[in-house]
Amino acid sequence: MTGLDLLAKTGSRGLFIGGQWRESGSGKRFEVHDPADESVITDVADGDTSDAMAALDAAVAAQTEWAASAPRERGEILRRSFDAIMDQADDFAELLSLEMGKTLAEAKGEVTYGAEFFRWFSEEAVRVHGRWMQAPAGGSRLLTIRKPVGPCLFITPWNFPLAMGTRKIGPAIAAGCTMIVKPAELTPLTMLALANTLTEAGLPGGVLNVVTTSDSKSLSATLMADERLRKVSFTGSTPVGKVLVRQSADELQRMSMELGGNAPFVVFEDADVEAAVDGAMIAKMRNMGEACTAANRFLVHESVAAEFADLLGQRMGALRTGRGQDAGTDVGPLINADAVDSVAQLVTDAVHDGAELVTGGSAPDGPGHFFQPTVLLGVPAGSRIVNEEIFGPVAPITTFSSDEEAIELANATEYGLASYVYTRDLARTIKVAEAFQYGMVGVNTGLVSNPAAPFGGVKASGFGREGGFEGIEEYLDTTYVAIPV
Repeated sequence: MTGLDLLAKTGSRGLFIGGQWRESGSGKRFEVHDPADESVITDVADGDTSDAMAALDAAVAAQTEWAASAPRERGEILRRSFDAIMDQADDFAELLSLEMGKTLAEAKGEVTYGAEFFRWFSEEAVRVHGRWMQAPAGGSRLLTIRKPVGPCLFITPWNFPLAMGTRKIGPAIAAGCTMIVKPAELTPLTMLALANTLTEAGLPGGVLNVVTTSDSKSLSATLMADERLRKVSFTGSTPVGKVLVRQSADELQRMSMELGGNAPFVVFEDADVEAAVDGAMIAKMRNMGEACTAANRFLVHESVAAEFADLLGQRMGALRTGRGQDAGTDVGPLINADAVDSVAQLVTDAVHDGAELVTGGSAPDGPGHFFQPTVLLGVPAGSRIVNEEIFGPVAPITTFSSDEEAIELANATEYGLASYVYTRDLARTIKVAEAFQYGMVGVNTGLVSNPAAPFGGVKASGFGREGGFEGIEEYLDTTYVAIPV
């Protein structure tokens, strides 16, 4: 079987509503393109607001029975789904690579990471509990009960089509919530395949509903105007997140927002520079730099900046760009032409501001949406490239001379998702971790994401946590019961 064979099970790539594959109410469809050569992979149903309401109707109809299901049953469905994904890991990876562009090795990494959320939350499903206590003044007992929030809307991004879905679907299933998933228009195929996998694992109809659309704005606005929708989880840009938060006010829906990032990668003078470069390659080049956790700014102590830039430039310059499915490819394409133009303009502006181009710096001739892995040295702190999310394979290096300056530069952004620090000084590690205004801090590592850890940010990077023990809390309400004795 191949990635497209996985997709072939999905009812002619239709909408998945109430446990059935169906066409959109309008009968319209939209194309999905391969970013490596701009060819059409296939087309999918283009859902509209009537389809969104049908999906919400199905989720509401299934909610009561699903909430009453045994936690062990919900956990076993997740565990079977985990096993099924891993059994078909190569096929899922191929589908991911086709629609998003990442290399097969990178795609297999996402499959492993994404599937792990199902395994983690299969084990958390049976650990939802409240508490029982005597009132401090006596005379009564206090009982707390945890209940599923209810029907949810999940809006997932294009850059991690599997993992960003499983990170939301896993805890919702474990908690007993039904859901509507609106995958990104650019990469909807993997979510369709995942819906089929969950169904084969025994997930009842109506618990998971998937609506693909080219009009996400209308779809989300219609659903969020309905009082029956009780929870929204969104991964994407900060401007869109702010719109959704405002829309949630009328019905007071619970919100989880995983938004933009501007991650600092700080290298102190006592760091193991070679190890820091190894970590930088992971933190920068994961997913071609198209990750909200990607190292966006490299803040390097002035005494080791030249060495770090030279080593990083050698590593970045040796990477080979190409189609994700081709052997020997290190870096796949960016998602579309707009992404290439945006990255190219940021690099041009940085060079104009006085940055030195160490390697890369341009987009090769087409077809496909490629950009050369790039390193810039001596980037001024006020340059656009250090204030905006790059979302591409570009590493801008800015120097600092003291711990205080490093912390100030690291925090000089509206964002607060991921951060990285390289140092051999334990006291400095603690000092920096406490001073950094970020939801996640990686110490001497370029990878912070882990299904067993709480993922999320502060400030303009959003609120709420996904993964870890905290992840299921986003899908549970608390009821307090007073019992006189």
